[in-house]
Amino acid sequence: MLTVHHLRLSQSERILWLCEELGLDYDLKLYTRRGDNNLAPEDYKALHPMGIAPVIEDDGPDGKIVLGESGAIIDWIVAKHAPETSLVPGPDSPDFADHLFFYHWANATFMTNGMMAPVATRMVNGGQMPPFVADRMAKSWGIIEKRLGEADYFGGAQLTTADIMMGFQLTTSRAMSGMGIDGMPNLKAYLQRIGERPAYRRAMEKCEPGMAPKLD
Repeated sequence: MLTVHHLRLSQSERILWLCEELGLDYDLKLYTRRGDNNLAPEDYKALHPMGIAPVIEDDGPDGKIVLGESGAIIDWIVAKHAPETSLVPGPDSPDFADHLFFYHWANATFMTNGMMAPVATRMVNGGQMPPFVADRMAKSWGIIEKRLGEADYFGGAQLTTADIMMGFQLTTSRAMSGMGIDGMPNLKAYLQRIGERPAYRRAMEKCEPGMAPKLD
């Protein structure tokens, strides 16, 4: 049985969204962040050596496996539970290259830049964002707006796992940071399309009960 361990307000929401899009049966275990430091509680940190979200448990060839890392988990679930899904374009698809880029760029560059920005800003006298960081952030959001003016989804003409990887930084992470997206009409239209998906709504209702998704 697939078990998704979701730490509230974390990127593990991606895994619930994937499971809902695929129509999978899964067991959800919900964890609330600590009140003193806003980090994961000890029982969540004990699940995996990294102690961070996301984490799943599933049946493997030699017994139960415990797996971390968003991309690794998505690849595992697709390969094991839905190998024929249209959420992953094949190499003959015209969308294959774009899908691959955004699927990996989501955490390797985009999310990394987002995490680096507040840290680098605090380290600089006067609390100003260093120019090289500001440049990377501007380029990242520019890439997003440009892409969504070219295609309905990051992975191309239809939703792919690239969108599932990108979604957290564009929604829940922005809700926590307070970042607005005025001047990004393509992104705003995209988020409305995401918000209309029944699977996304089901996932967010389960993983963040009582919290409206940040879609504007």
